[in-house]
Amino acid sequence: MQALLGVSRSIDTMNTWIGRIAAWAIVVAVLVSAINAIVRKVLGTSSNAWLELQWYLFGAVFMLCAAWTFIANEHIRIDIVANRFPRKVRNWIEVIGHVFFLGGFCAVLIYTSIPFFLNSYESGEVSTNAGGLIIWPAKLLILAGFVLLALQGVSELIKRIAIMRGLIPETGMGGHHDMVESEVERLLSIQKDGPGEGLGTGKPETSAGPQASRNHP
Repeated sequence: MQALLGVSRSIDTMNTWIGRIAAWAIVVAVLVSAINAIVRKVLGTSSNAWLELQWYLFGAVFMLCAAWTFIANEHIRIDIVANRFPRKVRNWIEVIGHVFFLGGFCAVLIYTSIPFFLNSYESGEVSTNAGGLIIWPAKLLILAGFVLLALQGVSELIKRIAIMRGLIPETGMGGHHDMVESEVERLLSIQKDGPGEGLGTGKPETSAGPQASRNHP
């Protein structure tokens, strides 16, 4: 299991670095958009290549940062029901989700993306827009993104099994989910103990206003 945890750490490191580097494409996309707008307004000229480059860069951020987002656990989750289950049940939900849902989804997308990319690359596919860019790099991003996401799914599965076996500590959901989980637990405790509990000292406040007005007219 320690060897698998080493593989998991390597995958985490790789996807973290790829995500951090790919995130800079947002800055490049902003610069390209700004320069393209200035040239179009000042010189009255533009090119479809600049417009397509912007969505190339956006696609790179979306696909190459997905695994990094998964590591930080900042992806969208629906835990309204799962939060009420014991930790053991939630661990099994994570395992089943990683294997059957995430694994199956990535497998299908990788399987269909390979010919999708190869056909475009072999034919030298180019955008149908005048002055457009070649298409295969964008299709390669789809394949690369789902390969990285699948690898991260394997890493998360290894860590989850290690947590269930007590080999590594449970660090919580991470990201904003820890705050949401603690807030849910607080609200449930208030609901259980009554509206007067869980706020301040739990003792009802007494109003001194009417008494003060009688003592000091």
